[in-house]
Amino acid sequence: MKNSGQADSGRLRRIEGRHNALVKDLRQAFGRGELTSSGECGIEGFRIIEEAVRSGVRIRAVFFSESAEQRAHKLLPQIASQVEALLLPDKLFTSAVPSQSPQGVAALVQLKTFSPEDVVESSSDGPLLVIAGVQDPGNLGTILRSAEAFSAKGVLLGDGTVSAYNSKVVRASAGSVFRVPIAKVALKAATDLLRGKSFRLLATSSHKGVALPEANLSGATAIFIGNEGAGIDKKLLSQMDELVMILHSPKVESLNAGVAASILLYEAARQRT
Repeated sequence: MKNSGQADSGRLRRIEGRHNALVKDLRQAFGRGELTSSGECGIEGFRIIEEAVRSGVRIRAVFFSESAEQRAHKLLPQIASQVEALLLPDKLFTSAVPSQSPQGVAALVQLKTFSPEDVVESSSDGPLLVIAGVQDPGNLGTILRSAEAFSAKGVLLGDGTVSAYNSKVVRASAGSVFRVPIAKVALKAATDLLRGKSFRLLATSSHKGVALPEANLSGATAIFIGNEGAGIDKKLLSQMDELVMILHSPKVESLNAGVAASILLYEAARQRT
């Protein structure tokens, strides 16, 4: 009788050719950094795939490099038996998964998609985040993680913002991208939608506005987070109901976008409780 590790490894189907349809789809998903036309995303790493399983995300296929075959038996029991499990030569795996530190496992997953209206109507009573041009994947991943940690209503991704399905964003979010309602939207459409739903529009500022301890972050509130370098466009800034200032040492010009968003989300959660 085989042990469970041998049995699980027996699920692996060896693929040698780069033209295999699943390998091509995986390469496309990572290359685009967006959902594919069928709504699939490429994810990489044992922990992230375990988070996808825990989140109930539908996994289409899981891919292991030859060098990671011995670790497959730890992951495969967590994945439904009908999911295809493929074993690729190391060179073929790295050609499809452009990670700087590959762990030898990747997957194609089907993520739930939301409209901007879905996000605005989310059942959570926390604030809604509008991301206006954040381009660093680590920043957006941090924002998504904090959005889940502090029960934000959801996240709208405006013009010029890095995709939430970029592999670096997925990793930095530590799985929150699978569970937080997210939608892409033009910023003009976002402000119109939020005004129509009676949201107060707030933005952060380093040098002016209401000091955070005195700001009201309760109720239907949308917090706009701007680009790391340029901040929020002046025209968009003029449409805000209030600017909120996070007090910090004058030796620091401004805060990282991910840090600023996290501080505001924490304060909003504190005010709700």
